[in-house]
Amino acid sequence: MAAWSTRTALLSDLDHLRSLLADSCDSEIIPPSDVLASSVERELVRVAEAEGVLVGCVVTELPSPAHARLSLIAVRDGMRRRGVARRLLDETVRELPGRSSEPPLISAVARTAELPVARLLLTGGFLGTRLIRTGPSGRADHLYFQYKSRVEYIDPDARHLVPATAREQLAESLGPSDHAVTALLSLGGEPAFEIARFEQDDPATLQSGEAAAGIAFSGSILAAITFLLGFAFSSSRFPDDVRLLLIGATFSTVLSLIVYASASGELARIRSNSFGRIMKWGNVLSEYGGVFPFLISLPVTYAQVSDNPWTTMVLAVLLSSAVAWYERSEFSIAHRFHRSRTEITLMALTAAAPTIGAALVAANAVSWPWTTVLTFTLVTRTWLYLFRRGPEADIAERRQWQIRN
Repeated sequence: MAAWSTRTALLSDLDHLRSLLADSCDSEIIPPSDVLASSVERELVRVAEAEGVLVGCVVTELPSPAHARLSLIAVRDGMRRRGVARRLLDETVRELPGRSSEPPLISAVARTAELPVARLLLTGGFLGTRLIRTGPSGRADHLYFQYKSRVEYIDPDARHLVPATAREQLAESLGPSDHAVTALLSLGGEPAFEIARFEQDDPATLQSGEAAAGIAFSGSILAAITFLLGFAFSSSRFPDDVRLLLIGATFSTVLSLIVYASASGELARIRSNSFGRIMKWGNVLSEYGGVFPFLISLPVTYAQVSDNPWTTMVLAVLLSSAVAWYERSEFSIAHRFHRSRTEITLMALTAAAPTIGAALVAANAVSWPWTTVLTFTLVTRTWLYLFRRGPEADIAERRQWQIRN
């Protein structure tokens, strides 16, 4: 088996791409030369290469920043059933969301008779949502596939099989908006599509609940920070720089409450397209401006009232360990975004901050350099997630649909 690799197509690959498509596809589905060249120029074509020869490709069109269409998947005869198409498809779906601030809807169209293509798409996270009839007399049947980027649930008792050749039954089954093709199976030795009914959620209700939870959480954190800040002002031994840190945390948490209230206003005006972006601001401000400063200040506060440095350091180390675990868990905001080396370093500094701060206060050392570094770390992380990263992404390991138990 020849070794092969994948990469983004270059303009110098155009002639080889046309040769690959001519050898692997029907002439009627090959895109025009200008369309193919435009996709290559916009880095929307991924190719597989073996020993200097192109053996597979996925061609994508981007008619708008909000919609990407996989217009062609091709693999040479000698390289089929080796995972080439699967890898090209997975890489394409993984890279497309990073091309714009809002992840585009990813779709594909395949004839109902193209069973290998249908199986590839269905096992790659796509759903067949409707039947499209084209051609002069509307006799050419195509399935419209859509990639599901979020988890949805299907009713386990509302599934049925339709033979792939039963055109009228397939069209009828896909008529309701909550029905879709989820798998290609074998029925009596013949291919059949599994049709499933998806449970319909009310987005407004779900988003309203999310906004209310954000407001309640930030309100609780604000109350805790205010209590700690009151203790800081009543203690003559409390470092001024840590007082300033808590004041900043109070300000940031109040801002997050305002942002969550704004998200509720977006719902009231039925402008749900802005809801996710606004909620990201509230989540980031609440976590890096409120929660982390509060938690990191706890061992510092304990060091002020305790004369036992051992218990102070045990508490600080335990809290640092808990912060480090949280940062690596799927519950943290950092887990929802791509992590660079810089962000990993900032995460390590955040986790180490409770131990370092408690040690400085317990030793009666100057603590303002620690507070300065911590503030810079949290501000930098806030800036990264608000301005350098796109919308919160779904976790890659999640399945796009699940059966409701």
